[in-house]
Amino acid sequence: MIKIILADDHDLVRTGIRRILEDVEDFAVVAEAKNGEEAVQYCRKNAPDVVLMDVNMPGIGGLEATKKVVRMSENTRVICLSMHKEHPIPSQVMQAGAFGFLTKDAEPEEMINAIYKVAAGQKYLPAEIAHNIALSKLNPDSDNPFDCLSSRELNIAMRLTRGQKVPEIASELSINAKTVNTYRYRMFDKLGVSTDVELTHLALRHKLIDPNLL
Repeated sequence: MIKIILADDHDLVRTGIRRILEDVEDFAVVAEAKNGEEAVQYCRKNAPDVVLMDVNMPGIGGLEATKKVVRMSENTRVICLSMHKEHPIPSQVMQAGAFGFLTKDAEPEEMINAIYKVAAGQKYLPAEIAHNIALSKLNPDSDNPFDCLSSRELNIAMRLTRGQKVPEIASELSINAKTVNTYRYRMFDKLGVSTDVELTHLALRHKLIDPNLL
């Protein structure tokens, strides 16, 4: 039996995924988390085989939660989920220690197959995403400026584009506001922007955020 934890801040998404997984005899959903902190807590308590982890969640978020889960147990493997397949998000989650990546519009059969493979110790990426990552490594002169950001910088960038303020980000990431601003201005320098509005426009242009969610 493959024990699974679902981590997503949207109830409807978790309900939909749970219904898919409940039809598979080999799967058991042992917990559902609404944010990164709960995901880490439930992993510590339930020792799942696989975590389906939304990248964009309140609190520490899916990327930071993935790092914590991976450090906590080498027997728990994470598949990150996102609305966006554009580089650098898939690369960042794999670098964070995830064993797989899926977009939220993946077919149920693909999700089931990914869980089986990851539970067996195999990495899983959809063919198109794996191809794009391979190309990005062959071509270091990427036209996506976000490729140059560290995982922490990308995490903070995505929070800023959602309208989160520096004190809120600092609280959720358990760092001080000065540190957040240091990352923020370093990121601005790398991306060639000077305000949060310019950052958001750049993220929209490179399809890292959904304009319908702004």
